[in-house]
This record gives sequence, C-alpha cells and structure tokens, in this order.
Amino acid sequence: MSMVKGKIFVAGHLGLVGAALVRRLQSVGFYNILVGTRDEVDLRSRDAVWSFFEKNRPEYVFVAAAKVGGIAANMAEPVSFLVDNLEIQNNLLLACQHFKVTKTVFLGSSCIYPRESQQPMKEEYFMKGPVEPTNESYAIAKIAGIRLAQALSQQYDLNVICPMPCNVYGPGDHFDLDRSHVVSALVRRFIEAKRNDLKKVTLWGTGNACRELLHVDDLAEACIFLLKNYDSPEIINVGSGQDLTIRKLAETIATIVEYSGKLEWDITKPDGMPRKLLDVSKLHKLGWKHDIDLKRGIRTVVNDFEARYPLK
Repeated sequence: MSMVKGKIFVAGHLGLVGAALVRRLQSVGFYNILVGTRDEVDLRSRDAVWSFFEKNRPEYVFVAAAKVGGIAANMAEPVSFLVDNLEIQNNLLLACQHFKVTKTVFLGSSCIYPRESQQPMKEEYFMKGPVEPTNESYAIAKIAGIRLAQALSQQYDLNVICPMPCNVYGPGDHFDLDRSHVVSALVRRFIEAKRNDLKKVTLWGTGNACRELLHVDDLAEACIFLLKNYDSPEIINVGSGQDLTIRKLAETIATIVEYSGKLEWDITKPDGMPRKLLDVSKLHKLGWKHDIDLKRGIRTVVNDFEARYPLK
C-alpha cells in the first residue's frame, strides 16, 4: 500500500477522533496529511467539499467529522444533530465516489444499535430494532451514512469501510458540560468540585447504565489497522470488549482526581441506553486489540483538563 506517499484527508481533524488520527498517522510515518478548518472547507456545503476535493485530490479519506455531544445536547438540538450530520457525510461520501478516492473510512457509532439490543452487540444486530430515544437524531444520521457508504460500494464500487466505535474518550474532548461525553464531563465535575471544596456532586440518572469505553488513541490505531487489513463495506465493531456501570466509572474518576466528597444521583434525569457493549470478536480475529487500560486513559483526560484549565 502506497499510503505513506498518498494524500490522506482527515475530515474533522480538530475533533477528538480526528485529532487522534492525525497524531497517530504522523507518529507512524504518514506525512502527506490534508486537513481543513470550517473556515477553509465547510463540510455542510457540497460546493465547498467538491472544491476541496478538486483542488487536493485525496487518495485516502477518514470521515471523522460530525456534530457530537452528550445526552443533554442531543435532546436539546435534535434538528442540527440530524441535518448537520446528514449534510457532512453525504457531501464527503459522494465526493469520495466522484473523485475516485482509493479507500474511505466512514466512522460510525455504537448508538446505531437497538436500545433493547442483546448484549454484547454483534454486527448482525444492526437495524433489528428502535434506537435509544435520547440520541435518536445522531443515531439515524449515522445509520443513513452507513447505508449510503454501502450503497456507493454496491453501485459504484466505492472502496469503503465502516468501523463502529464504542464510547470514545481521551485528550482533546470537549469539557463544556452541555456537549461533553461522559468521561470528560465527570473529570471536569470532580476536579472543579475538589477545587471548590464541594461536599457533594450530583450526577444524572441512576448510575446503573453500563458503558464500554475506548481511548481515542486506541481507536485511531484501530482505524489505521482496518484501513490496511479490512476490505468490506459491512460494519465492524471497534471497542475494548469490557464495560462498567456509570456509577463505577464515576467512583474511579473521583478516586483518580482525589475527590473525597459524596456522589448523589438525580434519578429524574435519563440514563440513556441501559447497556452498550460491543462484540469485538470480528476485530480480534483480524488481529487487533486495544492497549490502553481505563485508569491510564482517564489520567490522560485529567492531565488534559488541568493543562487547559489550570487552577488560578
């Protein structure tokens, strides 16, 4: 594979996953990496995307651009979570086909699986039931992206793969409480509670929902591994194959940041999907497994927060 010399476009390079992809590609010797800020190429605009592809002619494309957020943001902005993501992925995937990109990686999400899915979730459970209502717009957009990628493969022989990651965390995530994912939100809550000497922290839900977590650097490595070793438009799960309750996660993060106050749970707030654990046996059979354990990974988020928001 001539990837080292080929132009690689990472769409969404300022986001959590996109930034990790750029870091990983550079660390293993890929130097011809294309990126574009929203000012340079608004991915919601077909004309802007077409113009970027016409000018730069990328050979490999990672579609890691998306409007993302936690439960609160998904519930508050269902229209933009649906429309923005549909526009971004439609423009990018259609451009990949039109400009004959050598290989495309379309990143999905484990939220595409049914809310009541059997656990762990195998790839064949996709489209076998309704998704979780609290992030339905995002999930439906991702489902449409998968189906478009597969249709382009079927009709035009687009060489595309569709990794489905579990909950991803790591440095570079949002710490804005309305937009952040669970790990970064909890890290911020506990560090600020400790700094302000708060005696308790109140968290959403019962704490009983289970989540599988994967460090973003592991996801980036898995995506590059799949680019080289996987050649089917059928979805493939990417995760750690291990999960834990939100309560246990919160207790772990509180311990790492040395917050000793009380944890309270607001059961009037939603838990989201009761459990999301991926079956990663397909990926393991190809020869890839995650490397970064949860405590080590959480420390990278703690360090990131403390570097970006130092105690004044």
